[in-house]
Amino acid sequence: MLILIVAYLGGVLTILSPCVLPVLPFVFARADRPFRSHGLPLLLGLVVAFAATASLAAVGGGWVVSLNQHGRHAALALMALFGAALLFPAWAQWLSQPLVRLGNRLTQPSSGASSARYGFALPFLLGVGTGMLWTPCAGPILGLILTTAALRGANLGTSLLLLAFAAGAATSLAAALLFGGRLLSMLRGTLHTGEVARRAAGAAVLAGAGAIALGLDTNVLSLIELPSTNRLEQSLVKRIEPRPSQASEQGSTAPLSTSGFVRTSADAVQAPRLPVEGNFPSLAGATGWINSAPLSAEGLRGKVVLVDFWTYSCINCLRTLPYVRAWAQKYKDAGLVVLGVHTPEFAFEKKPANVQAAVKDLGVEFPVALDSNFSIWRAFGNRAWPAFYFIDAQGRIRHQQLGEGRYDKAEAVIRQLLAETGGANLPAGTVLAPEGLGTQAAAGATPAQSGETYVGYAQADNFASPGGLVRDRAHNYEAAADLRADHWSLAGDWTVEGERAVLNRANGRISYRFQARDLHLVLGTAKDGSPVRFRVKVDGQAPQADHGFDVDAQGYGTIDRQRLYQLVRQARGSSKSRLFEIEFLDPGALAYAFTFG
Repeated sequence: MLILIVAYLGGVLTILSPCVLPVLPFVFARADRPFRSHGLPLLLGLVVAFAATASLAAVGGGWVVSLNQHGRHAALALMALFGAALLFPAWAQWLSQPLVRLGNRLTQPSSGASSARYGFALPFLLGVGTGMLWTPCAGPILGLILTTAALRGANLGTSLLLLAFAAGAATSLAAALLFGGRLLSMLRGTLHTGEVARRAAGAAVLAGAGAIALGLDTNVLSLIELPSTNRLEQSLVKRIEPRPSQASEQGSTAPLSTSGFVRTSADAVQAPRLPVEGNFPSLAGATGWINSAPLSAEGLRGKVVLVDFWTYSCINCLRTLPYVRAWAQKYKDAGLVVLGVHTPEFAFEKKPANVQAAVKDLGVEFPVALDSNFSIWRAFGNRAWPAFYFIDAQGRIRHQQLGEGRYDKAEAVIRQLLAETGGANLPAGTVLAPEGLGTQAAAGATPAQSGETYVGYAQADNFASPGGLVRDRAHNYEAAADLRADHWSLAGDWTVEGERAVLNRANGRISYRFQARDLHLVLGTAKDGSPVRFRVKVDGQAPQADHGFDVDAQGYGTIDRQRLYQLVRQARGSSKSRLFEIEFLDPGALAYAFTFG
């Protein structure tokens, strides 16, 4: 019952998500009609269509994805037809008799027996089409439901969860629809808004259908930095799915849910055992490809595939790249295909141009699928950066490994799967520790005592400036007089947003008391192409031999684009806590998150 309630509340919150924007015109197109005979059937159709389509997606398979895409195309055509009829009633009458009847139902009130005959069916059909378009609008709670279905199979419980989620969304839409209808009723008598509202609704429907057809609902709206919905949904998810223990994050070999995204780093997986853990999920959710034409699970049949989930601002991901590149080169002639799946953590990592530049800078030559909507992530049931999935020549997942490390065991799995294909002359030996530069260098021998720390208020912890964080508006911060371990502070004129802090004026500072060999900070500039200079100090002095890859010995460096910067790499390890300070000499710096190693 608790899970059903949380699923319902998650659906209610969906109206706050940017991906629901293209759907709203279809709902408000009937705001001037009685709610019981028009609004309620529309919402009922939406709930039924969404639950049915999402259930198919949960059961999953390539044919389901294809069917859903065809359904979306049909729904777009239906929505465009409705919009045209609303906008041009004369054109609607020119159509064949069934279409004329449809146009009349959309532009004139129904009455008598005809109303009873068609009044429910028409808005219900409109709701079905709207529900098919709305299905991809998925947040963490929907991801949790679909992952549960993938793990445990489709059942009555999954269907009830999907219905509860859809009913929650319908509730919030119903409230908006009722308010819109009352507003139109008040205005109709004095401003003659009925005709104008109908035509405006028709134009909005056509615009929404066009936006979805062009991919603007995913390719553009996915870039909007509106973390509020995800934060609310994540808090609800945590009520029913507590954060897993350290051991499960590092060593679990079962598919995990899509909520509570974490980065892992330690060694916990034992010697490889290779049972069948599932089938190679669809790659159809990729929003783009780098270094390759689009690939598919079916097209890779006959090859051993290593799927690497990563994102280019993740230090743990970057430190695995030297090994992944080495495996791709060593075993390519033996039948191994390495496939990187780039699933972003921050909004700037959703931009294809940014990922393209990172792939080039990092020397990644194997195919990379852009997973900006977390579609492939959800299909695998993944939950960590980095994560390896090992797939045999028959398209079956045989092993998975979360976090960096255990490279000898990962290579042993690759060799075993290649041997199963009949490869008798595999290259000898295993890859020795390849040398990585900067952020790709291996982690220190002593584990970092400081943990990942976010600067944006959505996930910020241990902030020590007097008065605390001020959300979404400029504020002049003061540095903390004394910082305890793993606490940090701001100084200067900053605007702290959900996932980052923006420096409004030059000479703003960030301080952090840390204990680790390496300190990294995800940074960017407010204006692309406008560099921001900075200077780093450690315990009040220039870092000298302890400077990071992106800093000189005097502590000076420049932010040239949005990425992970290595600012401190201590030559003698990390036996004590130290005070890190970074001062930005120009305005426009963006600070996202600290990571350590």
